[in-house]
Amino acid sequence: MRAVVVDEVQGVPEVREVPAPSVQPDGVVVEVRATGLCRSDWHAWAGHDDIAYPHVPGHELAGVIIEVGTGVVRWKVGDRVTVPFVCGCGRCEWCFAGDAQVCPHQQQPGFTHWGSFAEYVALHAADTNLVAIPEAVDFSTAASLGCRFATAYRALVGRARIQPGEWVTVIGAGGVGLSAVMIAQALGARVIAVDRNSEALSVASRLGAEHTLIADGGTDLPAVVSDITGGGSHVAVDAVGSEQTSADAILSLRRRGRHVQIGLIPPIGGHPRVPMARVIAWELDVLGSHGMAAVDYPGMLALIEQGSLRPDLLIERTVGLAEAAVLLPGFDRAKPAGMTIIDPAR
Repeated sequence: MRAVVVDEVQGVPEVREVPAPSVQPDGVVVEVRATGLCRSDWHAWAGHDDIAYPHVPGHELAGVIIEVGTGVVRWKVGDRVTVPFVCGCGRCEWCFAGDAQVCPHQQQPGFTHWGSFAEYVALHAADTNLVAIPEAVDFSTAASLGCRFATAYRALVGRARIQPGEWVTVIGAGGVGLSAVMIAQALGARVIAVDRNSEALSVASRLGAEHTLIADGGTDLPAVVSDITGGGSHVAVDAVGSEQTSADAILSLRRRGRHVQIGLIPPIGGHPRVPMARVIAWELDVLGSHGMAAVDYPGMLALIEQGSLRPDLLIERTVGLAEAAVLLPGFDRAKPAGMTIIDPAR
């Protein structure tokens, strides 16, 4: 099969022929029809994850099952499926409880094994991890859910438990940040979007952000948020992943507010500093959010089928494998106001 291959940390990605994956007894092989390119893929390329080389990136995918393992009971060849980017083992207490996203034996396509920047990808524990794609949802839309939209949905609904009328500050208006803006607005929250890219903020505004703030390095963002909201946001989301953006999000909260950390913070120069004095004094909740288990997808998919949520509006461009290989090393500096989807058939 054709795939994007990286041979070493920060190596030049290349499209070349590699062996197609084989099916495991509890798994499936999926023909990839669409897969997302996001900042998490760049983190892996940059060496912020423990990756075995040579490696094929890609963790947001949708496609059609072409091979089924002997132990799989819920799926068959021809089924249209997507999958969370965190795949549980299907055998532990967390998986049995519906919390596969924190499974201690989890696997992640594009991180723990070869991913979906390819024509085919192998997935394990299919009966636990696969999600059926409704006929009304196309492959690109389904692929856009896997990391960003589903992560934002769980962060706001499952973790922060936002309520109508609450203020939500979203720092970062890339794929996951714009997803958070859209979801928060659909659930009746009042949204402030923050980004350094004015084009991304224009998109955030169209998707429902009531206020947009440019992160120019000279603005006291927490102070501005406090003025707008009358004391700070009820919920803040760091959808970027840096010491500065995490601190700005926490400091933008009102007393007893809830912070959700979505963006991955690279462990450069030691652990990131967090304004814990504010966390303690104001009794803030600091919440991690790590994707969403397959069992939680039906509620989100129902809203998409009804038209209440439109993740397809976040798709900015579709590229082939060759262009994806070029884009990956510089994706931390990219300024797309939305998602990049890869079509391996291009």
